Amino acid sequence: MKKIGIIGGLSWVSTADYYKLLNEETQARLGGVASPPLVIESVNRQQYVDAVIGRGDEAAACRQILEAAQALERAGAAFIVISCNDVHRFVPEIQPEIGIPFLHIADATGAAIERMGLKTVGLLGVRKTMEGDFYPDILAGRGIATLVPDEPDRTTVHDKIYDELVMNVFTDATRAAYVRIIERLGERGAEGVVLGCTEIPLLLTPEQIPMPSFSTTELHCRAAIDMALS
Repeated sequence: MKKIGIIGGLSWVSTADYYKLLNEETQARLGGVASPPLVIESVNRQQYVDAVIGRGDEAAACRQILEAAQALERAGAAFIVISCNDVHRFVPEIQPEIGIPFLHIADATGAAIERMGLKTVGLLGVRKTMEGDFYPDILAGRGIATLVPDEPDRTTVHDKIYDELVMNVFTDATRAAYVRIIERLGERGAEGVVLGCTEIPLLLTPEQIPMPSFSTTELHCRAAIDMALS
């Protein structure tokens, strides 16, 4: 089984969920008490946020992720998963600098949407995910259109992630607000919704969401075990 490299810490909350799900998936497939070989390089989220939000320094943030990827390569990882959606915007810049591949979270998610046959999905996440190009571009390659919330819903989704979810705080009020936002995406034509922040599946279960939902965390972890076993 190939060694999985994880860039974590963005946040520790979702990184812990990745570790849990990767182990559960491996045990389900291989039986017994099987667990996957993996190594985690945990980025200091405060330094990352200081660069991205405090200084608006995308280059400094990208260097942090590049250094984490290089550390995973030195540690013997066969490929890399990033336990954070928005950080995937740096993959095109970083990939040429390392000798092992990234397993892109939007590719894993797009494959699941395509299998279900949906043509239009809503996307929730932090601003750099909702307002960036990497999800719409990758999904468009599979014939899938992407809708994002209007303002002020984008602000609500983003702020609750930064102020609550990454701090391991999950409230009924935030859960209800997210459901209303998803309903409004449905009114605009979304047939399903991408939970494009790896903490959102910890807030909302599929049963609480009024349309098909795609947990990027779970889909990414399943794809990682596929790749590790291939």
